[in-house]
Amino acid sequence: MPVATASELLIGELADAVGVNAKTIRYYEEIGLLPPPDRTASGYRVYGTEDVARLRFIRRAQQLDLRLDEIGEILALRERGEAPCGYVRDVAEQRLADLDERIAEMKAARDDLAALLEFADDLADTPADFCALIEHHNPGDGRTANAHHA
Repeated sequence: MPVATASELLIGELADAVGVNAKTIRYYEEIGLLPPPDRTASGYRVYGTEDVARLRFIRRAQQLDLRLDEIGEILALRERGEAPCGYVRDVAEQRLADLDERIAEMKAARDDLAALLEFADDLADTPADFCALIEHHNPGDGRTANAHHA
């Protein structure tokens, strides 16, 4: 096993330090999110503290629902000496709008399922090609066609 210096980490050590797997690190290198690492004489990858910081940044950005291409743009802006926070703000605003839309869609789906279950017993014996619960349900309006409830 190769030996890294005290300030260097091998890929497995970096993976453990940041909480990702080595395959993810290699992928980030392949797509340019991480720069090509230095190598030991025997060819093993070695990483420094700046690689740890960069990988932690990538992970934090992902936790905020940023896509890898967006993270790459942030890193590229920084490397060019430009402040990336304006870009991050724009991306965050768009991501927030996207999430709000997804939440609304999920709430509508939840309401549709609740309405479907409300009439499940009434429709259990209704003839259908596949399933009366689905075939007689009118999504979006909270009603079920041909349902007779008290």
